[in-house]
Amino acid sequence: MDQKRLELPQGTLDLLILKTLAIQPLHGWAVSERLQQVSTAALQIGQGSLYPALHRLERRGWIKATWGASDNNRRAKFYELTRTGRKQLEIDTEEWRRLTVVVGQVLDMA
Repeated sequence: MDQKRLELPQGTLDLLILKTLAIQPLHGWAVSERLQQVSTAALQIGQGSLYPALHRLERRGWIKATWGASDNNRRAKFYELTRTGRKQLEIDTEEWRRLTVVVGQVLDMA
């Protein structure tokens, strides 16, 4: 099936980044690649959206960054979830699930 790229509703990128980093710490480019891979290329997050989101999450204390070497041995900033970020992921996931149920109910009304 030919799948079009999706535009993310505001705030959704933060949730997707938190979920991706809950699995394992990654550098920014790897976060983007993972989202593209898992979404079968429906999500293609550009650097202009990704890095501001990572910095925003870091300022909020939901992720932290450390320098390390990437797979191709280049210096890269690796991001990982903090305890506060893990809690926020739980909150945001629950809100997202509730919202999608309600939107589904409205769309399915006769």
